[in-house]
Amino acid sequence: MGSLTEEANLVEKVCQLYEKISKLETLKPSKDADALFTELVRTCIPPCFINIRTLPGNIQETRSKLIRLCGEAEGHLEAHFSTLLASFPNPLHHLHVFPYYNNYLKLGRLEFDILSRHYSTEKGVVPKRVAFVGSGPLPLTSIVLASFHLKDTYFHNYDIDHSANSLAASLIAPDPDLSKRMFFHSTDIMEITDELKEYDVVFLAALVGMDISDKVKVIQHLANYMAPGAILMLRSAHGARAFLYPVVEPEDLQGFKVLSIFHPLDDVINSVVIARKYPSPTEINNHNHRRRQLGTGSAMLPSSCKYSDLQAFFKNPLTNMNIVEDLAMDE
Repeated sequence: MGSLTEEANLVEKVCQLYEKISKLETLKPSKDADALFTELVRTCIPPCFINIRTLPGNIQETRSKLIRLCGEAEGHLEAHFSTLLASFPNPLHHLHVFPYYNNYLKLGRLEFDILSRHYSTEKGVVPKRVAFVGSGPLPLTSIVLASFHLKDTYFHNYDIDHSANSLAASLIAPDPDLSKRMFFHSTDIMEITDELKEYDVVFLAALVGMDISDKVKVIQHLANYMAPGAILMLRSAHGARAFLYPVVEPEDLQGFKVLSIFHPLDDVINSVVIARKYPSPTEINNHNHRRRQLGTGSAMLPSSCKYSDLQAFFKNPLTNMNIVEDLAMDE
């Protein structure tokens, strides 16, 4: 019963933080915004077996709104520090000023290790061309991978926001190596078709498609146009961290074989999903996604989201708790 009480308290606190964040005058970096988002992250990081998909519809709606606010705030944060870094003669020498740079170093190492296990059975074979979809104004994943792990690989970064790409490109331009291996495309990935076949690996950022139905559309598009056998790497979330980022389930990856899902337990927030495009076209069925839309099949609780209401919802652990194990479906 103790764990259920803790989960109810956690959900209530997240709802309270959402109310405060939603009333901020701006989501750009500021003392108030920084404090609230820091508290939110600290609340959601500890391991928790809560199953987000079983929560009541009104809390699902709050979660969806919160993810969008987090995404908007993250964009402002990256743009702020990208602009700051661009003021240095060699921006890439000062990446440590970004407060979450160490997290990107850890995540980059994690993703490289997972990719290395599945990309090829031949020792020393690495992807020649990588696409990163949703790279943003501070493309740290591409920078970390290109600088430390994939030193001969070409990176093509896609973002629909031209201003974000301009900021990102200004960081790379002074570097004699990355400026030759990193490219930026200001376009909607849904408009890219045959070009996707040129990439050995495609990374999909966590905030591309902040609603799962939108993310599934992007995944379906990638399944239609990526080369057979190419690797797709995505970021997901697990437990309470799903209040910060969208969750990608195996059934969302129609057209791909899921190879592994890894849920970090440290301060690296995102889960890592790796999948391989099937050799032949696979019909994509979105029937399973309809039940995941907000409010579908979920009980409704009062919008106040008080502990007394949540306690009743959490009383049946068999109904409301689902421990998701890591997958390791190696070929």
